[in-house]
Amino acid sequence: MYRIIMMLLVCGVLISCSSNRAYRKEGPVPFKVQKPYTINGERYEPLSRHEGFSQTGLASWYGSDFHGKETSNGDTYDMHAMTAAHKTLPFGVYVKVSNRDNGRDTVVRINDRGPFVAGRIIDLSFSAAKDLGIVANGTAQVKIVALGYLDETVKDKTVYRAPESYDRGSFGIQVGSFVNRDNAVRMADSIKKRSGVSSIRESVVNGTRYFRVRSGNYSSLKEAEKIREHSGDTMIAGGIVVALE
Repeated sequence: MYRIIMMLLVCGVLISCSSNRAYRKEGPVPFKVQKPYTINGERYEPLSRHEGFSQTGLASWYGSDFHGKETSNGDTYDMHAMTAAHKTLPFGVYVKVSNRDNGRDTVVRINDRGPFVAGRIIDLSFSAAKDLGIVANGTAQVKIVALGYLDETVKDKTVYRAPESYDRGSFGIQVGSFVNRDNAVRMADSIKKRSGVSSIRESVVNGTRYFRVRSGNYSSLKEAEKIREHSGDTMIAGGIVVALE
């Protein structure tokens, strides 16, 4: 089911009827560069870097209708958290959003894709919209500036940074997702015999625990994508590259 949903998204047809938000079923990937995708006939190419990015335009917000649902990067949407959706900024990047009408500003983390409504550049969580004073009106003219990724190694103050590399890290190919752990173990054993390396990641979505099976352990996103694209194993070739936490 998860693989079917992801394939539909790549084709640009998995769209929420209420706000045209697209969802991908994959685990949180802080430095993941999402592949180009098409929504409503328009192609979007996510950025590989965030440095120097700024944009002005209309902001909107989304709330209870999406609360508890999975976002495009695999997070569970929390309307009370400081997050936002953007069409092309890398997942995990923090963005300063300034309301050009009242001078208020706030900082949000990008973990979703959208808004796919003409003229809008960012879709804010309820809490972020409240900070900016746009809940009542629903939209506002804003300026957004990309700050970087939160550096959690620095104590007592907030510091943002760019990663050393958007490609460097540990990546695998997700080939299945199960509610039953035994089924995940059986698939992981099968994948290990065929590819040499397999792993299982647990995650909880809307109160349900899932066991996601990954194949391989590669040092770069490009390497993992190359292995998947050229694999003669239909299960691996039909998988999706994710970061290994």
